[in-house]
Amino acid sequence: MNIAVVANGEWDQIWGKRELSTYDRLIAADGGANRIMESGYLPDAVVGDLDSIKAEYLESCRQQGVRILSYPCEKDETDLELALDYAAKIREEEGIGESSPHEIKEIFLLGATGGRIDHLLGNLSIMHRFLKRGLRIRMKDPHQELWLLASQKKLTGLKGQKLSIIPVTEKAVVRTEGLYYPLHQEVLHQDSPRGISNVFLGDEALIDVSSGTVAVVILRSDFAS
Repeated sequence: MNIAVVANGEWDQIWGKRELSTYDRLIAADGGANRIMESGYLPDAVVGDLDSIKAEYLESCRQQGVRILSYPCEKDETDLELALDYAAKIREEEGIGESSPHEIKEIFLLGATGGRIDHLLGNLSIMHRFLKRGLRIRMKDPHQELWLLASQKKLTGLKGQKLSIIPVTEKAVVRTEGLYYPLHQEVLHQDSPRGISNVFLGDEALIDVSSGTVAVVILRSDFAS
């Protein structure tokens, strides 16, 4: 089962309509419901203080039995954080991934790029917190995909496709396979952009982070499916 949490950031409706069709559950972080419904879908739940969702969409959600979790405007958590917590609870209740207790489970995050830089930085902080809980948040938009990695992961792509490996901790020890600029258990430092713009040699690559945490960014715009 794939779960997507949709925020109220920049949105390409053509991409959104295609992308949303690939998920089993759609959770709206407040105004993210606008993005979902503008693309022709109905959220399974709307979470937040409800100050950004359009009134007509909110009423439609109520009439169609969408679960609405309303919070006060003055709160410690952001609407997105609450929506991700709700999505994480769904995964825990449905027992997804129980066959492999060490497996990193995933939730996809859409509509969370563009607009305010402070929101983007805050979202990265949230992603870091969830990773510590064994839950990977994969942020996607029409042009790129971003997630945090503190272990090993095989990647699929296309020959010539670009990706970047950027430390989000003070340093990270990284080994790679299948990339034009290989890393052999080398130290990437947070104050150096050395991992920017690497390239797939074929259709698979491996990134192994044995110490620290990195952000992995794969560029999609030139290789749209």
